[in-house]
Amino acid sequence: MPAGRPTKYKPEFCDVVVNVGEEGETLVGMAEACDVSRETINEWMKAHPDFSDAVKRGLQKSQAWWERQGRLATFGATPGFNPTSYIFNMKNRFKEDWRDKVESDHTSSDGSMTPQVVERVIVQAKDA
Repeated sequence: MPAGRPTKYKPEFCDVVVNVGEEGETLVGMAEACDVSRETINEWMKAHPDFSDAVKRGLQKSQAWWERQGRLATFGATPGFNPTSYIFNMKNRFKEDWRDKVESDHTSSDGSMTPQVVERVIVQAKDA
């Protein structure tokens, strides 16, 4: 018998996390629905590939729910809609798709990180 506390994991939790995601919940909401900590959810994802897939599907469904709410609100379905708050929420909740991404390329034209030398020469004007 292995040492440690027996796991609370049940295969039914796959359906639980997908259903919770359909309501726009986060990973924390999924953990609450399973009555465990977020860290336990992360451990279960490592140990159970089916559960990991279910969590990913649930998070995808959560993003779809939030995007749908934003579309509806944009066209007047939500009185008192605050677009600034919505955008802030989306950029922080779904960084991969919603963040303002700025990429800076610091490589030289030859692909190296060698700084380019810019030489400035001051030339005296000839007397006319």
